[in-house]
Amino acid sequence: MPRHQSSIASLQQALSMELGAVQQYLLHAHVLDDWGLDKLAAKMREEMHEELTHAGQFIDRILYLGGTPDVVAAKPPVRAESLKAMFEADRADEAEAIETYSKAAKDAAEANDIGSRVLFETVALDEEGHYGWLDQQ
Repeated sequence: MPRHQSSIASLQQALSMELGAVQQYLLHAHVLDDWGLDKLAAKMREEMHEELTHAGQFIDRILYLGGTPDVVAAKPPVRAESLKAMFEADRADEAEAIETYSKAAKDAAEANDIGSRVLFETVALDEEGHYGWLDQQ
């Protein structure tokens, strides 16, 4: 059995959440292009790449801890019917990620898994930045 089983489970949950975010932002970018909102579409593509980077970091950590990553999105993307609905849904997703990663960081610290703790904290801070941007919109 791999060491830090609880951290691996948290990392897997985070990986699935990030993969769902990648798909969601990909869909958003194309919908925004369709609406003629090129600058926002470009911003969504930036967010998509950031979430993809996070997913890769979670995969690397799972492998390091001896786990086998399951590369499956937590939920399918949903097409937004308006810009307001898009931003509100994304804010809810970011808030969930911040809460999940903050708890996972605390749990990893209690399990003496400093690498996972730092990763969760770092990604949570990135998500806070995106939440703040969405809040400004």
